[in-house]
Amino acid sequence: MLNGPNPGALHPIAPHTNLVFLKNQITNPNIIVGDYTYYADFTDASNFEQKNVLYHFDFIGDKLIIGNFCAIAADVKFMMNGANHETGPLSTFPFAAFGNGWEKITEGKNLIEKFPNKGDTVIGNDVGLVTMP
Repeated sequence: MLNGPNPGALHPIAPHTNLVFLKNQITNPNIIVGDYTYYADFTDASNFEQKNVLYHFDFIGDKLIIGNFCAIAADVKFMMNGANHETGPLSTFPFAAFGNGWEKITEGKNLIEKFPNKGDTVIGNDVGLVTMP
């Protein structure tokens, strides 16, 4: 009988530790990963959240949702809503995000209303994500 690898395993191809079932190492509740989705990294597969998910700030609340059976290469980057800048004012510099009094420069809006939000980032099932040279 063919059962396949254990979806709860961190390293499904022992002894290769540079490939992980991503769901089993994610700690951020705003990153949701389906079963059997794997991430491969030539140097360190344990650093996905820090290396590959950029500008993902808790106060924004956006989610990265990745489906089942996806393959994610080492240098794939997910740019989250925290990378957005205002385009209406004279400057695109995010003064309010730095606090220390600058948060009062919001023209009557809170930080979440002030900056563009494109919603959650959703990757479907059975998607391969690679980078090209």
